[in-house]
Amino acid sequence: MKPFPGMNPYLEAPDLWSEVHSRLIVAIADALSECLSQAYRVAIEKRVYLSEGEESVAIGIPDVSVLSQPSAPTEPTDAVATAEPVTVTIPMPETVQERYLEIREVSTGAVITSIEVLSPTNKKPGVGRQAYERKRLQVLASQTHLVEIDLLRRGEPLPAIGAARSDYRVLVSRSWARPTAQLYGFTVRQRLPVVKIPLKPGEAEVELDLQEVLEGLICRGRYHLAIDDSVPPDPPLNQEDLHGLERWRASLE
Repeated sequence: MKPFPGMNPYLEAPDLWSEVHSRLIVAIADALSECLSQAYRVAIEKRVYLSEGEESVAIGIPDVSVLSQPSAPTEPTDAVATAEPVTVTIPMPETVQERYLEIREVSTGAVITSIEVLSPTNKKPGVGRQAYERKRLQVLASQTHLVEIDLLRRGEPLPAIGAARSDYRVLVSRSWARPTAQLYGFTVRQRLPVVKIPLKPGEAEVELDLQEVLEGLICRGRYHLAIDDSVPPDPPLNQEDLHGLERWRASLE
């Protein structure tokens, strides 16, 4: 399958994104491990919170573990009904695990850089966004760098003053440069950027080629077998992007 020129919009589908998110976390960790010196290691971490079931339906949140539920009690046979019940749905809590990366200094264990790949819950009002915003503020108030990768068109972007609207964004916030940061904004038709990942002051930054990482992930995951490119992607594209998609389809023939 010929690679899509940028972020393949079909990967954003709710039934695919959870898997894509997990693979992308691992792929980025592997790519960085090949570039980092022996002074660093890349750890895969997770945050856990409870989310109401209604909030997380069909939005592709990663690593959801539903809490065990008690069995329904047996109705007594001699009960006298005074009213006919109706069936309702109660939002049930789910334990949500969201994974992210940390570049750590081996000698001290210090977290040098935190790397986030946003999930739909981070961009949708509710518990998931609140949990992520709390973590984001903690990182921004520390000496840890933040790299925030947003490859989802749906939802509300995280705050960045002066940022133009774009389909996708990558934020690089170096601790010594705050409150300023670098923001890569790009459309579905543009190549994903090569991002410089900051380390300790005075050390050369390592380059992360997100397009190369994504294309390798698509190949290994065989997503061409799961994608139906004869239908419009979800969420829908604008007219200009649709034309670009049509040109890509034509190039496959």
